[in-house]
Amino acid sequence: MARVAIRGYSYCLSHTPELALHYGNTPYMERVSHGETEYLKKLARSMQSFDEACSYAPNQAFIGGIDLDTLAGQPAPMYQNRLEGASRFGRFGEIMPENEFLGLIDICDVFDIIWLEGSFAADVSRELEKHPLMNGKLMSRLEKGHDSSEIEKETEEHGALPLLCQGRVVGCCRKGHDFDESLSAHVLLENIASKAGSVLALLHLLKTTGLSPTDIDYVIECSEEAAGDMNQRGGGNFAKAVAEIAGCANASGFDVRSFCAGPVNAVIAGATQVASGARPNVVVLAGGAIPKLFMNSRDHVRKGIPPLEDCLGSFAVLLDADDGTCPVMRLDALGKHSVGAGASPQAITSALVYEPLQKIGLSFGDVDKFAAELQIPEITVPAGAGDVPAANFKMIAALAVMKGELKKEEMASFVESKGIPGFAHTQGHIPSGVPFIGHACEAIKAARYKRVMIIGKGSLFLARLTNLSDGASFLIEPSSGRSGEARGVTPEEVRGILLEALEDLSKELTG
Repeated sequence: MARVAIRGYSYCLSHTPELALHYGNTPYMERVSHGETEYLKKLARSMQSFDEACSYAPNQAFIGGIDLDTLAGQPAPMYQNRLEGASRFGRFGEIMPENEFLGLIDICDVFDIIWLEGSFAADVSRELEKHPLMNGKLMSRLEKGHDSSEIEKETEEHGALPLLCQGRVVGCCRKGHDFDESLSAHVLLENIASKAGSVLALLHLLKTTGLSPTDIDYVIECSEEAAGDMNQRGGGNFAKAVAEIAGCANASGFDVRSFCAGPVNAVIAGATQVASGARPNVVVLAGGAIPKLFMNSRDHVRKGIPPLEDCLGSFAVLLDADDGTCPVMRLDALGKHSVGAGASPQAITSALVYEPLQKIGLSFGDVDKFAAELQIPEITVPAGAGDVPAANFKMIAALAVMKGELKKEEMASFVESKGIPGFAHTQGHIPSGVPFIGHACEAIKAARYKRVMIIGKGSLFLARLTNLSDGASFLIEPSSGRSGEARGVTPEEVRGILLEALEDLSKELTG
């Protein structure tokens, strides 16, 4: 059986309320269509501060500041019951404030697309110099800045987008071409922001694993953005662009896209490369999506709820050969939503949960936790989308009843014991299964869980190419303690083993 070690993981949030207010798709389209409406004015007045974002319990759960049991015990609504003494740093990553994130965006810019105003650039430089991950090489990429008149001219005459922080213009994002929509300032800002989030997650991953950037062999990026030009709108390559900034000089990489199912598909793709012996130290990562910021804010503002979708989420996961010490992915029980599987929730759940378990002789009860779409309910419920994680767990429980593995009266206890609270932002791809990998691996290493299932589901119909959905899943378990299971033994290793055996035999015969 092929097993691949999950050697590390990182999760970060970038608190970006101004990017959300001006370039999140819902407020942006409102502004373009109707101007500065009452909704937009109320939205601007109700945005969370950075301290409020740090003290919001689901955000702390995402970065590993609290565990999921603590999150489940938080009184509701959690935006009215903030955590005391919350830190921007957690065991998995951090929550970065907007001014520093704009500086990181500039650091990640290699085509002079991002301009920062001089005094703001100087202030951000002083802040980022205190950051434990911002080394001299990265800081040397931060520009000295431009005069405010230059930025004003670029936005008014050349189609640049203003960048704001705490209500004032502090820079701009320039367009990359006069006529190419794929290189417009709007698209480039989305892409560079996603790239910067991935870089932040990768830097945290390198720190927590103790690896040098040059140890990384391959990067697979799985956000929802598309990088290219008018001749190849989604040509890529985010993965190599991220690796370049992080100093991964020995890495190559590619991008994976499948809407919300992208990250799980990407982790499986990375694991198969490790299992085949093709690549060691494969990183799967993604940055957030600016258009998803404040996506449900119209309902939040109308109901007097703080607009909570103010953070760009990012993550990174390190995969390597099983050496007997880390939790492992099983590659003999991968779930997939095939073309002919059907689009009903029951059919999707059967394909992604029941069928892979049945394949290896396991039941629903053999899995300690299931993790599918993990959106924060306080974001989705007011918008009419319901408690998405709870709905998924109820569907899994209902399927277990249908398959005769669970009694109907046991459904509620099944959902309570096998489910987890939602703690991920509505960043499309980010909530779908992958935020739980870090918490799951920590619990497996502490012997609290024996087996978990990570589930990714995607809405392919959004692209107007097909009415099909997508999905994939995999299991995580403790290592068996036997190293090298994730790859074949090379001829050189066989030769070495035989030579050692011959030497030992020769010593015995001549002894």
